[in-house]
Amino acid sequence: MTISYPQSDLTVRGDLIDAQTRFWVHLAAPGTWLTGQERVAIATEVRNVRNCDFCKVQKEALSPNSVKGTHQSATDLSTVMVEVIHRIVTDPGRLTEAWVRGAVDNGISDGAYVETAGLVSAVLIMDTFAAAIGHHEVPLPEPASGEPSQYTPSGAKRAAAWVPIVEPEDLSDADAEIYRGTTAAYIHRALSSVPDTKRGYWDLAVANYLPGEHMPRFDTDLRAISRNQIELIAARTSALHQCAY
Repeated sequence: MTISYPQSDLTVRGDLIDAQTRFWVHLAAPGTWLTGQERVAIATEVRNVRNCDFCKVQKEALSPNSVKGTHQSATDLSTVMVEVIHRIVTDPGRLTEAWVRGAVDNGISDGAYVETAGLVSAVLIMDTFAAAIGHHEVPLPEPASGEPSQYTPSGAKRAAAWVPIVEPEDLSDADAEIYRGTTAAYIHRALSSVPDTKRGYWDLAVANYLPGEHMPRFDTDLRAISRNQIELIAARTSALHQCAY
């Protein structure tokens, strides 16, 4: 399949279309801890969040834990998984370690949580891009068959983060490519315990932002707007989303 935007008069860069197409193929495939069907269902649930009245109640409450109710789901994903998806989408600034541990204690493994968080974030990139150019959401792919690999890097451990991550000094030879081409900043370590999810997310994110080698350069003309304009938009977006990073 190839992503396209026939309803838009804007020209979309070819490398961005390629990255989006690769992510749709990545989304449909079986992952590390989730099947292709579960992964596409997560994307369906991301899009369903806007229809969830309980999400609105939680978001407006002084504390999301002070209100009781049930999320309106569009899939057969577990109640815990639906809660994880809806909260990451609507109220990420108030997630806590206790909340993450509660999700894990109620049936979602650390790896499945990391994989879900990466998929949710990438689907939001896809859908926000479509909205920004005035286009409807790209139809979701058909899930591919197959079983999750259940691969965990030997160096993954839970110490500096709420979920296991792989510190650079704990890389094994088999996982040496996890940080290749990056500075291994913590934003790159966040998904490192599920390398396949990390690769899928960053392949898409880099196409929408900047490749790692351009990060130290403020004279880059790689994009249609200047680096200063890019960072202004990024900073404002982060502030609106209460992103402490």
